[in-house]
Amino acid sequence: MNNENKKQILEGSQAIAQVIKNLHPAVVSAYPITPQTHIVEKLAKLKADGEADYEYVRAESEFAAASIILGASATGVRVYSATSSQGLLLMSEVIFNIAGMRLPIVMTTANRAISAPINIWNDHSDVMAVRDAGWIQLFASDNQEAVDLHILAYKIAEQLKLPVMVNVDGFILTHAFEPVIIPSQNLIKKYLPDYKPALGTYLDPNNPVTLGAFFTPAHYFETREELHSDLMASVSVIKKEYRSLVKVLGRKNKDNGLFEYYGSKKPETILVALGSVIGTLREAVKDNKKIGVLKIKTYRPFPGEEINKILLRAKNIAVIEKAISLGQAGPLYSDIKSSLKNNKLNISNYIVGLGGRDVTTKMIKELIVDAKKNNKKTKFIGKI
Repeated sequence: MNNENKKQILEGSQAIAQVIKNLHPAVVSAYPITPQTHIVEKLAKLKADGEADYEYVRAESEFAAASIILGASATGVRVYSATSSQGLLLMSEVIFNIAGMRLPIVMTTANRAISAPINIWNDHSDVMAVRDAGWIQLFASDNQEAVDLHILAYKIAEQLKLPVMVNVDGFILTHAFEPVIIPSQNLIKKYLPDYKPALGTYLDPNNPVTLGAFFTPAHYFETREELHSDLMASVSVIKKEYRSLVKVLGRKNKDNGLFEYYGSKKPETILVALGSVIGTLREAVKDNKKIGVLKIKTYRPFPGEEINKILLRAKNIAVIEKAISLGQAGPLYSDIKSSLKNNKLNISNYIVGLGGRDVTTKMIKELIVDAKKNNKKTKFIGKI
């Protein structure tokens, strides 16, 4: 039986690998690291079994893998990679280069804690370490969303010449079996055509260009301003392309691709978070009509103005996140705080789930009570 465009029960990593195959990259290169490994194992198997025609390049490290896809993308072809944790940090030099060279690369980060001490479980420490690298960053809360966001990622990347990172919580999503629909190549092509970059934007012996040139102070400044401006302007493109994707795939999603709000139009408290913890938040407040949940899907560029309109509905804001900017506060909290136009709102910051620590509905209910107080401190919740 042909399972294309039909609901299947798949492990998250397998679902991501299947949709990447259907997105038809020319080059795939990665180095295995827990919990990303199942994605690249499946992609390697699809190639070995003759089910995929991409070039699968085995790399000696994550730094090498990132360099390989940089080089391949610079020749004007669609590419893909995936990584986690220390692997992403090892790639960091190349991650910045990819953005600065305006290469439309898509990469999955199976989010995992960073060392030391060594920990292989989920939090968002890895992606937050490179949040300022110049990549668009998308977060999935379930595996169907992860599949769909990869399709969106290529459309945005290739249209805007900006790299896109799709963040998927390690183990919680990558190793979880959920019902998903994997769109076929034919259906995807209705939304995402074959990649044909404009002449002069890639390396071609018949039309020589320089990519990643040496820029003096007289010119470097403007490149950073341009990258920042284009990232900020991408908000409108993300919204437009997301609406188009939902229509093509026949999804019933009603959000705008930047965030999704659940709950009362006039909530007393709004909980804000990224990734799979959204499921726990929704379960914890499903019978509470005074609480709203705001799921951030697009973290970079940060859609502060749009988010601000939602948060102004409430008296209390609780920002719940799986990362800490050491010596400051949670990075999501800092972003929201800077975008709020009403300084009288009571906004609290809760750090949860570091290193894979369980986040329970009981913890969330207690946190909601605490958020009604006039909190100004970042709190670590869930200590044993």
